Amino acid sequence: MTGLMVCVTVLVLASAYGVLHRRRNGRVRVRGRDEGKRLGVAELGQGLGERATLVQFSSAFCAPCRATRRVLTEVARMVPGVAHVEIDAEERLELVRELEILKTPTVFVLDADGRIVRRATGQPRKADVIAALGETV
Repeated sequence: MTGLMVCVTVLVLASAYGVLHRRRNGRVRVRGRDEGKRLGVAELGQGLGERATLVQFSSAFCAPCRATRRVLTEVARMVPGVAHVEIDAEERLELVRELEILKTPTVFVLDADGRIVRRATGQPRKADVIAALGETV
């Protein structure tokens, strides 16, 4: 009987974690720990967008990274003054550690001054990226 209770408890906890993880994955949100951090040419390897910059941290074997690249490239083409920068997380480990990136893709929305205003972990939806840009520009 004890084994059955342990099994049921583990299943309930694992299911709750799975549902929570799936709901949070890809959501663009404000992160308190990013407040005040800025990224510039030195970190990005290229200039900022005139109005905003979408920064994507990717890795070579990340399937959602390819889909995220397509979404961000499309949004950057749609919205004037927005640039899309992709950074290989494996090549920039010091920056990954500094920004506390735990998984790829991770996307940052920067304002015109390079200040981080939003962060998404996982593949963001196009509508969420556009909404985040709307608040930024």
